Amino acid sequence: MTRVAAVDCGTNSIRLLVADADPETGELTELDRRMTIVRLGQGVDRTGRLAPEALERTFAACREYAAVIKEYGAERLRFVATSASRDAENREDFVRGVLDILGVEPEVITGEQEAEFSFTGATKELTGRTDLTRPYLVVDIGGGSTEFVVGDDRVRAARSVDVGCVRMTERHLVHEGTVADPPTEEQIAAIRADIEAALDLAEQTVPLREAHTLVGLAGSVTTVSAIAQDLPEYDSARIHHSRISRDRVREITERLLRSTHAERAAIPSMHPGRVDVIGAGALVLLAIMERIGAAEVVVSEHDILDGIAWSVA
Repeated sequence: MTRVAAVDCGTNSIRLLVADADPETGELTELDRRMTIVRLGQGVDRTGRLAPEALERTFAACREYAAVIKEYGAERLRFVATSASRDAENREDFVRGVLDILGVEPEVITGEQEAEFSFTGATKELTGRTDLTRPYLVVDIGGGSTEFVVGDDRVRAARSVDVGCVRMTERHLVHEGTVADPPTEEQIAAIRADIEAALDLAEQTVPLREAHTLVGLAGSVTTVSAIAQDLPEYDSARIHHSRISRDRVREITERLLRSTHAERAAIPSMHPGRVDVIGAGALVLLAIMERIGAAEVVVSEHDILDGIAWSVA
């Protein structure tokens, strides 16, 4: 067994997984998994730079994670940074800060690398299941980008496109620092147009419609699952490998896009950091399901973070 730590720093959140990995059996025994909403990508789509306050929120989370990693005595650590830090002009400020705190340099990976990690994390434990037909389409809806990966035992094709819940919210729903509450039909249509253009782009290299099973990852998808199940609080065990029909996803998406900030915040399973961006995230999921004709989405709590941990092991 190798004790490993993996950090995934995205546009909206930063997450840590500490686990014991056994490459012989293919088992990953989770010791600690946590997530902090830091909104690292705040304003990046507009300014091209990481905001000082966003960097400080991220560094504060890194200091917390450093203590956890030390407590568990992880032998190896890999820190992967995704969409926001790929896009930012001042990403060296971010790299230096992480190196000072955690002692490792964050790897600013490509969207295609991000997709492969997501695929490994989401599908490794599905091996041998007879109720899910391959090939899989793994979709990781992040804050700044969405990754599409088609594969069975291995990745066949992957593509990252620049639509995510934070990017779409900031681009279309924010005016003078205030999020539309609720958005207008014109604003929703503008988001949908961006998503459809991104799907056209993804389909140039990834055969989305050839997949037999859609696997959805990340906070927008897991939150939709929690709402679909009417959970009294966020419950990873009940969300992991739940199945949500396209009709239910459509119903929830329409509800989220019609609701006010206060109404979304009152949903028991809603993380405070997702209140303003969940409508756009749900719309990305719905558009994907409609594009490929998926009757349902299989929701996975295991994703890029698990893939990073396996790469370390």
